[in-house]
Amino acid sequence: MLSRIFIACVFLGLFCACSALSCRWMEHRFRPYSENSLDLLDMMAKNMTNSTDGENTVPFPDHLYSQASKASAEGKLSFAVHILKEVSALFEEDHSSASWQEVTVENFLNVVNRQADELHSCIGSRGESKKQNTKLHLYFKRMSNEILKKKDHSADAWELIRREVKVCLIKADLLVSSLLPSN
Repeated sequence: MLSRIFIACVFLGLFCACSALSCRWMEHRFRPYSENSLDLLDMMAKNMTNSTDGENTVPFPDHLYSQASKASAEGKLSFAVHILKEVSALFEEDHSSASWQEVTVENFLNVVNRQADELHSCIGSRGESKKQNTKLHLYFKRMSNEILKKKDHSADAWELIRREVKVCLIKADLLVSSLLPSN
């Protein structure tokens, strides 16, 4: 009887330790990193000289976010990680026309990549739906093609991208924050 209780406790301990909800980095470091990435994006806006008010952008696929918000903890993290990786890839494109300080962009990329890597380590070994990730990838590809490439990677195009990316990061933050214990 005692051995069964011990085995059950060990199993429960291992299960909790492997759970996405028990990821220590997510619980203790995600929030400061998320705030830092948004602050860095805001710093980039302060360095902009052009205005793009009223211009159309590629709307965020809210239906994908809605699906992700109803997913398991692993599904939410997977979606957030994919957003972070796509944001990083987008900011690797030629941004020389933007009036951003290179060190700010590098810091932003370092923060976003660290978030993606650490959150990815919180995800269990099971894979999530590729269909959802493909649609999210297409959203970022459309931003690249319909905003950056059509506008020759101009400063105005990058300001539109910066605004859209801020929305994406806020949505990723909301998904991950929904998994954190309330303080």
